[in-house]
Amino acid sequence: MTRKMFWEDPYAATHATVVETVRGPEVTVRSTIFFAFAGGQESDAGTLGGKAVLQARKEGLEIVYTLPEDHGLRPGQPVTMAIDWQRRHRLMRLHFAAELVLELVTRALPGVEKIGAHIAPDKARIDFAWPRPITPLLPGVEAEANRIIQSDLPIRCAFEDEAGERRYWEIEGFSRVPCGGTHVRTTGEIGPVRLKRDNIGKGKERVEIRLAS
Repeated sequence: MTRKMFWEDPYAATHATVVETVRGPEVTVRSTIFFAFAGGQESDAGTLGGKAVLQARKEGLEIVYTLPEDHGLRPGQPVTMAIDWQRRHRLMRLHFAAELVLELVTRALPGVEKIGAHIAPDKARIDFAWPRPITPLLPGVEAEANRIIQSDLPIRCAFEDEAGERRYWEIEGFSRVPCGGTHVRTTGEIGPVRLKRDNIGKGKERVEIRLAS
């Protein structure tokens, strides 16, 4: 099983590892900094052994990387992984901004149901099942999210079940939430955020989250 170094050090942009298995274009490695799509957070972009990673996907607790057919890698070969750090950092910032917004919306609207989410480098979104426009709620949610961000609170991340790779984030005195994504160290690292409501159909409300810079 691949050791997930992106949890141990989400700020690492390069990593030396070893190829474990090769099945045509599909490769697994002993340890990795390359996050694969999960929980709505997009995969990292980057290279493995100098070859572009075309896809990263989870298979149970394993991560499989798809490379070009002519990658030439073999089991046991030492390789270096490299990720697009600027992209990763924006994903981390937007991911935690979305976590804050989700927590604040669910507190403000008892019974609201999250039905989808997507974290990309340009914006994040959360979709809710709710019968009325969420617009009147957003100024207060945005203000409170930015207050928490400006407070520069430490974010703790750890396993609640290491064998099952179930993790959580926690801000002391605010919340503890199950989550296996990559996170910034403090809320202040996110920077100011802006929220926008989007109507995606009857009974569905979307909140878009963007970074101010």
